[in-house]
Amino acid sequence: MKISARNVLKGKVVSVEKGATTAHVKIEIGPGQVVTSSITNEAVDSLKLTVGGNAYAVVKASDVLVAVD
Repeated sequence: MKISARNVLKGKVVSVEKGATTAHVKIEIGPGQVVTSSITNEAVDSLKLTVGGNAYAVVKASDVLVAVD
């Protein structure tokens, strides 16, 4: 994966809570350090995010994006 953002935090998905259209994804980036992102349910499915899987929290301005290899 190549990305221009400088703030890329690797971690493990600890929670995926889907709502009607938006999901809250929690990624543990270190012991007791969790980053939460709001993304579409479609993005969760496309990225195949599952609890226990590896993911990246990509921080750009005030948004947190989620990326996988």
